[in-house]
Amino acid sequence: MISFIFTFKLFIILSMVMDGETKSQSLFLFLWEIVKITILALVIIVPIRYFIAQPFFVKGASMEPSFEDGDYLIINEISYRFSKPERGEVVVFRFPEDPKQFFIKRIIGLPEEPIEIRNNQVKIFNEQNPTGLILDESGYLDPSQITEGNLKVRIGENEYFVLGDNRLHSSDSRRWGLLNKSFITGKVFIRAWPFNKVRYFNPITYPQSI
Repeated sequence: MISFIFTFKLFIILSMVMDGETKSQSLFLFLWEIVKITILALVIIVPIRYFIAQPFFVKGASMEPSFEDGDYLIINEISYRFSKPERGEVVVFRFPEDPKQFFIKRIIGLPEEPIEIRNNQVKIFNEQNPTGLILDESGYLDPSQITEGNLKVRIGENEYFVLGDNRLHSSDSRRWGLLNKSFITGKVFIRAWPFNKVRYFNPITYPQSI
């Protein structure tokens, strides 16, 4: 839309030159239009880019088959300002050990929950399930996936336990620990590329009561 306006105004200016407008006046008008279009673009794009949503390219295979290398995603940055991350949501975050890097993983464990990984299963302990509940991840994991690990940890306040969907090829909370909310950029809500896989991502619904 902005490019259309710019092209249209440029056409008007060129028409004025043909009608006898002086070159200096035409040049001034042309430069002024560029300034106005630039300001308009910044006013529209910058708030969206830095406060509402931003693009993210998937790198690597840690989230296959849900997300593949080269997928172009749109990240919702604003929702976590008003709500807490939920189990099953896929988030983009700054890697705690190197904040210059961005990772993409799925939230598995929530704040103040004990979580256990054993025998290729993830078990969640909380008020609803004090004796533990094996998490049914069939909605997003490939049946051949193996969740390696032998650990039990209690998640702290404002912390999350995250895993990649490609469990055998993922650097996640099993290796480098819990993820503080302050590192989270936002959650994935649209895949914009490739075109044949464009989709909006709804919240995950687990078959159990968690």
